[in-house]
Amino acid sequence: MAVPKRKMSRSNTRSRRANWKAAPIALVSCDRCRERKLAHTACPTCGTYNGRDVLDV
Repeated sequence: MAVPKRKMSRSNTRSRRANWKAAPIALVSCDRCRERKLAHTACPTCGTYNGRDVLDV
């Protein structure tokens, strides 16, 4: 099992952790109603997915 040979310095630890950022939510526009929605999900406004009505709204 791999074990670090030396202690990682505080500046190295902090610079490594600096790249852990939360990604923004990817929103796309609905083809029918042009509202913003999550990708690969049914539109909560008009209830369509991939050109078909899948939700009763």
